[in-house]
This record gives sequence, structure tokens and C-alpha cells, in this order.
Amino acid sequence: MLHGRESLIRLIGKRRRAYSSLLARSLRSNANQQDGSDYGEAMCVNFKEDDPVTNDGGEVGNTRKRGSEACVEWVCCPVCAVSVRGDDFTVNSHLDACLANGKKGKLSQRTLLQVNFLSKSRQETCLIDANSPNMDKCEKELSEEKQLEFGSQTSILEVLDEDAVKRKAADPHIQSTFPSIIRSPRSDSCEDIDTKYVHTLETLIVGRRFHKKIELQPGGRVYVVRDCQNVKDDNAIQVLSDHQGFRCSLGYLPRKLAKYLSPLIDYHHLKCEGSILSLPEHPLHDVPIKLFCKKVVRDGDIISGYQKDFELLWEKVLLANESAKSQPISIEKYQQNFRLMLEDVLDNHSHLFTNEEKCFIGSFSSLSDDAQRLLVRLYTRKGPWFRLSSISYKEISDLDAAIHELQVTGYLCSLGSGVQSFKYNIKEVLDVLTVSELQQMSHQWLSKNGMHHRRKQEIIEFILSASKNGSCTLLQKMVLEHAGKCVMISSAVDAILWRVQRLFFLNSEQDLSAFLLVDMGLIKFPEFTRTITQQIFKCRADLLEYEESIEVSQIMDESIDQSDMEMSRRCIELADNRMLANFSEEIISPVSGTQLRFFHYFSASWVYSKLLTLGVSLYERGHRYDDATRLLRQLLKRTICDSRRGYWTLRLSVDLEHLGYFNESLSVAEKGVGDPCIRAGSKMALQRRVLRLGRPPRRWKMPSYADTAMRKIKEVTIVGRPLNNETGLKNLFYGCDDELCEVEQLALQYYNEEGGGWLGIHSESGIWMTIFGLLMWDVIFSDVPNVFQSMFQVAPLDLLTDDFYVMRKSSIESLLEKIYEGMAEELLITSWQLNKGTACHGVNWDRFPLSDLRAAVSCVGGRCLASLCRHLAMDYRSWSSGMPDLLLWRFRGGDMDGGEAKLVEVKGPRDRLSEQQRAWILTLMECGFDAEVCKVSPPKS
Repeated sequence: MLHGRESLIRLIGKRRRAYSSLLARSLRSNANQQDGSDYGEAMCVNFKEDDPVTNDGGEVGNTRKRGSEACVEWVCCPVCAVSVRGDDFTVNSHLDACLANGKKGKLSQRTLLQVNFLSKSRQETCLIDANSPNMDKCEKELSEEKQLEFGSQTSILEVLDEDAVKRKAADPHIQSTFPSIIRSPRSDSCEDIDTKYVHTLETLIVGRRFHKKIELQPGGRVYVVRDCQNVKDDNAIQVLSDHQGFRCSLGYLPRKLAKYLSPLIDYHHLKCEGSILSLPEHPLHDVPIKLFCKKVVRDGDIISGYQKDFELLWEKVLLANESAKSQPISIEKYQQNFRLMLEDVLDNHSHLFTNEEKCFIGSFSSLSDDAQRLLVRLYTRKGPWFRLSSISYKEISDLDAAIHELQVTGYLCSLGSGVQSFKYNIKEVLDVLTVSELQQMSHQWLSKNGMHHRRKQEIIEFILSASKNGSCTLLQKMVLEHAGKCVMISSAVDAILWRVQRLFFLNSEQDLSAFLLVDMGLIKFPEFTRTITQQIFKCRADLLEYEESIEVSQIMDESIDQSDMEMSRRCIELADNRMLANFSEEIISPVSGTQLRFFHYFSASWVYSKLLTLGVSLYERGHRYDDATRLLRQLLKRTICDSRRGYWTLRLSVDLEHLGYFNESLSVAEKGVGDPCIRAGSKMALQRRVLRLGRPPRRWKMPSYADTAMRKIKEVTIVGRPLNNETGLKNLFYGCDDELCEVEQLALQYYNEEGGGWLGIHSESGIWMTIFGLLMWDVIFSDVPNVFQSMFQVAPLDLLTDDFYVMRKSSIESLLEKIYEGMAEELLITSWQLNKGTACHGVNWDRFPLSDLRAAVSCVGGRCLASLCRHLAMDYRSWSSGMPDLLLWRFRGGDMDGGEAKLVEVKGPRDRLSEQQRAWILTLMECGFDAEVCKVSPPKS
């Protein structure tokens, strides 16, 4: 993948934005006019009906007849030749609708809003139905520069409901991380049963998981066992079923019930077995079960205090179970979460919306429950079109009434009825049809056989290409006949909701599923104080520029997919011009200035700089080094302090060398070495480049850093038997047990045996990020103004900037002193116990057990660990990758006593150290670590 593209894709996000800005649409429309072969983008169908409508520009109300207002001038649209009202808003909205286009996904895909969603198991023995929707864009949007305009039927939108409900999320109730198959435990036949506490509980199996071969039957026997290793819930209780000598995991008991039942199992010898009462309609829905709980009498149980504790806990078990029956978990929880998101954005970002938009957002709470639920359901599905025949949700009692209400209030528009003089992208409409329907259309209309073995998109492209020459009217009729009535979220609403979601989460990787994951207990976000004194977007214009830059980036990404170099070039030039016009070279200190440095990540200039970085890679791939150097010079000129300056400087030096400008290439590298914003691997690469290019006669004097940059790194060579020795294939070797393994596992075997009895793991940077996160937990989530703006953050916004250390210098240094003095293990254990299972940037609870972390901290020692943590605290972005592959440790005396550690970078045949890896190893050596490179070589022939 081109350098910079993955970063740009993450910025764009899962839910692609429809092209609302005139700038982005101009790019798309000009390209479509120049390339008539893109039928799916260029061809539209005019569906006409006579009912009231919601137009695609966002207007809500009755259709207006041409003669209703004689004083209004009418003009002819240059795109579709339709006469429209001559006022500015109508003209712009109509042109936006004509030029809009987008993509379509599958309607049948399940959503994350269903409470039976489960994260995928590591074992393939579990059945999980959790196809998360990959959000896509709707067809058209209202231009962001214009205000929403509402008709006479939209009085409901004119009142903002200030008494909107703000209910918190319910307690999480589902767990899902556990082994799928467990050996049946032995039972003690010598225990007596206290008949006083033989009780039955009717409850549910939640968080469903199945072994593929298990078929549940009503009356089937189930067992419960504690899952003490569950990092997300210390009270988790699994439900098991016998299958061929194994007990296979079916799911969990509800969290509220397990909270009180688990201590009875752990400390009061309560045993529970049960049976399945009935089977749900869907294979992964909650399963009703009846549990028989029996108290086992043992020595000491007759103590009165012990018995009193049991009775108190048992009473809470009964109350929790009865509460669950009277107030079952509501599937409409997603409705409350959606309202919470809308209200939070209105409270904190109201200055970014027009009065009409704020009124429109506030009107959501005035809709009926059915209408609210339907809108949220459709918004979280792939669109833009949805067939009414395929929409069915048991929590929506009157679907037709909900659709009608959403149409009248402007949230939905329809196809098949109620649309007049409406132009839609025909490819999106065709995409709601099934493969068999498309095959039938191609056969009936074109008398074309041979489509039975074609993919859906191939059939659609064939129909579009065949309809190019005058068959548009017939195609319209056939699409309506096959699709029936369809609805889509109106473009104006989709544009507003896209903005609301981006402002609420402040990133492109999270969406409404984050609420669900919290409700289900699959993720727990850290606690912190949100102290907001400055807004990320000062005004609406800043936000619109940011959104426009994302749209241009999206066009750039699509043009690369389509190998459209001309469109890519236009996006690059546009980004270059925008940066020239908008980007400020002045960086204001977060301490003394008014603009926080990390706010720059939410600017149009930041997005355009990412696009230009991708443009550099694109030009370099085409050997257009003149264009690449031009972009690199502009990026370096316009960005004073940026972590990417190292990459830009290195690429500029390399590209100048490609062009034959060796002296200038050397000068660029020398200047980069002195740049304070260039660090870690980038600085190491530039230093080594200066030493290579600066040989006499270009330079006679060796630079001061020559000895450090060329310092010899200890190397150990081991011999391994390779499975293959071909270039381009993954290196696999036969281990000591003759099993195939990678070079890192082979090195672990060597160090454990011949290399000196070392224990260790292949962790790379992961274990160090986890240790840093745990040790620095209180510092990371301390109350610093403006760094926590969303309730779903796993790190402060300034973690990847220099400001993280500057704003917390005293607390960081105090903590580093404790680590230096040998208190790291104590701090680590305390942090683990207090925060176990809570999400934090860099912390991996599942991969690294506490025992490995303690061993690492104990053996590394306080002095080395404090130095490493200081590097991460001062520049997390530069040093959070490139650590050696292996962390090894061994103890000289007893357990956890007198240990030592070693860090090893493993390289197979034909591999060499990257500059980032070299920089890390040299830094570790300076900090006092024992670090080396282990080279795995095949035996000599």
C-alpha cells in the first residue's frame, strides 16, 4: 500500500460521506463529464409521482406548482434541463442534487444495534452472528454552506424540545471473552446438600456462543461455572453444556445476577445446574433456562456470621432475578443512546449549527418512539435505499405509520410513490435488487442469457451499459416493478447526522456501536473529567473547511482504487492550493497561547497535508520526482513543527538524489539532522544518509554524531533449517521439536536452551506500551483542560504531542522517580487491580498476563525502566513503534529475585534493521539495557 494511504483511510472513516460541498461535487461532476464510460455515476433516472415530497436538497413540504408565485423567476438547470425556482437556495440545492452520487451496500447485513451481538471468538468452534455494518454514504446531501429550508407542513420542526431525556447507559449485562471448550470438572460425591437452600431460578443465557456440532433441545441439561480469568468482569459465570465428554460454552448468566451469585459459588459452596426451557426464534438470541441452586454443607458453615452472609447474598440474588423479570433489558436502548448523542452535541457544539439545523436535531425527541427507532435502525445500515418489504423490527409496532411520519417531517424520502421530478443515481437503486431479480431483468429486457454465473455488480454494470442508448424510461419502469417501494434517509438529514457523529466521537473509527459495546460489557471506557474551556472548532466555517477536506480525501482514495491518475492529480493540486490559502505557519504554545497544538489535528490543513503525503508516494511510484519534490518542499515550508517532517525531509533528500542533485540532497539531509522536530528513526536515517553522501570531496570533516550513528550493535547468529529459501516468501523454520515456526519462535527456543535459559515472549512494542499505560494510568487520565472532549476516549487528545509531557511535567517526573527507586512492580500491580479490563491506548489486557508484566518490570530494573518511560512520555508518537521483537528475562535466585533482562531484535535471511529499530536499540543501549540482534541463517551448503 502507498505510504500515507492507510492513515488517510482511517481519517475518512467507515461511513463514507456523501459529497455535499460544491468543491467536491465539482471535482466529481467534471470527471464524469470527461469520462462517459462511468455509467453508474453519470446516469440518473427521473421517477415521477404526484404526492407531497421531501426533496433531496433538504426541503420539506408540499410540491409547489409553477404558477403559485408569479413574481418568482424560473431558470433552466444546465444539468438536467428542468425548470426550477430562481432563488439562490433552490438553485444551489437543485444543482447539488443533480451532481450528487454515491455507493450502495447490502441491506441484509445485520446491525450492531441488536443486543445479541458478540465479538468474534478466537476459536473457530463458536458460531457468532456479528456482522458489523460497514457504513457507507447516502446519495446526495444539502450543500453545507446553505441553511435548511422547511415547508408549511413542518411546524413540528420549529420547536426545539429542551426537556429531552438524558438517561445514562444501563449496567452492562453480557460478557463474551472465554474459552469455548472446557473439560468437565469432577464432582465431590461426599458432600451433603442443605435442603433449606434448594431453589430454582428462571433466567437467561446471554452472550451466546456455540460449538458448531451442538444442537440445543428443550429440557437439555446445562451447568454453570465461574470464569475467574475474565478481564472484563470478575464476577462472570459461564453456562456450559455436555458434548462428547467436553463441556462446551453456551454463554453467560446476566451480569446483574452473576454479581451476587458468583460469591455464593466461590465462598459458600453453592452449586447450580439447570435445563433449557425453550429455544429462541433466532439461533443467537437469549435462551430461557431454569437453574437449580443447591448449597453444599461443609465444615464451618454452621458459624452464624458465615450463614448470615449467605442469606444476605441469596436475598440479593432473588431480588436481582425478579428485577430482571419485571424490567427486562430493552432492545430500545439504542434509541436512548442516539438521543444522548444528539443532546451532547447540541450542548457542546451548538455554535457550529444554524438555527434551522438545531431545530431539526432537537425535533428528533418529538417524533414517536416507532419513528425514532426506525430512523436509528436505517442510519446504522448500509444504504442509501431500503426496500420496505425487507424492513421488519419487532420493537416497531406500526412500520407504515413510522415511515409516513418520517417522510412528513423530512427525515425520509421514498421511491415508488411520493416523488416528483426526482433524479437519483440508478446504480444505487439497482443495488437493492437481488441477483435473481437482476438476472430476470436482463433476460426480460435485453433477452440476454448467460447471466446466471455472473456476480451482482457485473450484472448491474451490464444493465447500465446496455441502457446507455435511449432505454432509460424502460429501465425506470422495470426497476420500480421489481424493487417496489423504497425509502432512504434524506440527504440533508444524513449530512447533519454525519456531522453530529463526527463531533461526538471526534474520530472516524467509532460510531454508535460504541454505545452497544459498553451496554453489553464488551468494553469499559476509563473514568476522567471532561473540562472544556476551548472549542476544537471555533466557528462553523472551520468545521465546513474540515469536512470539505475529508470529502476531497475521499475522492482521492476512490481515484486510486480506480487507477484514475488524472483525478488524483486534481485532488493533489486542490489540496496544495487549499493549504497555501489556509494554513498558518505560526504554532502557538499551549501554555501561553490561545490555540492548543493538538487542535491542529482537526483542521483542514492537517487533512490536506495527509493527502499531499499520499500524493508524494503516488508521484514517486510513477517516477515523477520533480512533482514529488515540489510537494515535499511545500509541506516542509508550511509546517513548522510536525512529526512527519522527518519522513518528508528524508523523501526530499532521496528524490533529489534520484534527480542527480547530490549536493542539494546532502544539504537537505544535514538541515534535517538539526531540525528539533525530527527524531527517532527519521533522524537516524538522515544521519546515516549524511555520512554516506558526505564523503570527501563533498565534506572533509566528520559530523559529531558519526560515532553514535555508526555504533556497532552486538549480533548473535544461529542456524535454522528453513522450510523454503525463496525471496519474497515468509521465513519458516523447523524448530527444536521439528514443528514449523517463525524466526522469532526459533530464537526464543535458542535463548531458552543453548542461549542461557532465558524465558521470554515475542512482544515487540506491545508489552512496553502496556507497561507504560499501567504505570502512567493516573497521569494519562489526570484532569487537564480540553484533552478529554468525548466520553468514549481511551487517551487524552494530546498524548501524541509534545504537550503531553509539558502539561504534566511535575507529575510525570514524580512518578519516574518512584520507578527509578524500584517501586515499579508495586505501582504495576496496583494499577492492574484497579483498572483491569478498562480500555486504554496501548494497553493489551488479553495478550500480556500480570505475571509476565511483573517479571519484565522486576528484571529490567528501575533505572532502565524510568529512562524508557521518559522517552515515551516526552515523545510517544516517535517512540511507540520499532522496539525489539523479544523481551527475555531470567532470575538468578528464587522466584522474582535477582533478575536480568535482554531485548533481542530477530532477523531472518535477507532481513536488515530498519532505521527506527536501529534508533531504538542504540537508545536502549544508552539507557543501560542489554540489547542485541539475533540473525537466523540457513545451514551452509
